[in-house]
Amino acid sequence: MNDQIQGGTRINKYLSEAGVCSRRAADREIEAGHVKIDGRVAGIGDRVLPGQTVFYCGKEVRPQSEEILIALHKPVGIVCTADPGEPDNIIDFVNYPKRIYPVGRLDKDSEGLILLTNQGDLVNKIMRAGNYHEKEYRVTVDREVTDEFLKKLRDGVWLEGLQVTTRKCRADKTGRNSFRIILTQGYNRQIRRMCEALGYHVRRLVRLRIMNIRLGDLKPGTWRDVTEEEKAELLRMIRHSYSAPKTGRSDESETAL
Repeated sequence: MNDQIQGGTRINKYLSEAGVCSRRAADREIEAGHVKIDGRVAGIGDRVLPGQTVFYCGKEVRPQSEEILIALHKPVGIVCTADPGEPDNIIDFVNYPKRIYPVGRLDKDSEGLILLTNQGDLVNKIMRAGNYHEKEYRVTVDREVTDEFLKKLRDGVWLEGLQVTTRKCRADKTGRNSFRIILTQGYNRQIRRMCEALGYHVRRLVRLRIMNIRLGDLKPGTWRDVTEEEKAELLRMIRHSYSAPKTGRSDESETAL
């Protein structure tokens, strides 16, 4: 049943549309007591009715009408968090004039493409592992890439620390010590863990593509607006994707790779 029939907008959706964070993150902020509706501490499932005012950490927030989606070449050393307590956080680094947040993560030691937006549902639909959306990486390691190594990557690697076997994927050699890999999931530091489990150490990791959005010739530290053509294709690709996690799934969203 939609919000119009029920009356008002769910508070987590409201925060998402205001560019504060994704719906899932909004639920955590609500549970922590950081959100108020007309001066009253909000609860999970509360709805915002026309004329009501919402505050997040003491500041009024309103849904944004402009849909923002930018592509950044994240350099090594930048942390994919909106937490102002992190001195190298990606939001301060980009210094965008409006509120945005990153779509998924790349770990501090990795670089390459990351999207930033003010659209919470878009974040979830792109990053849910259950939607099987592709993300492509170029990886340089400390040893020669062998056919046996690539086969093991493709077939799935047991990650002892996470007690999971990675999903089958595509992996191709691109140089003596480098390969390209395409994943449809994103466990914490997954590529690094996969390599380490097979006796390799990652020297450099660059994300080249998220679905149809490519890094291209973006220089480290620079960003661009996603084109209307790219956005239209992206929306077509996620048309049947879901944003909420499926019960019992442990690999539903991307964490730092």
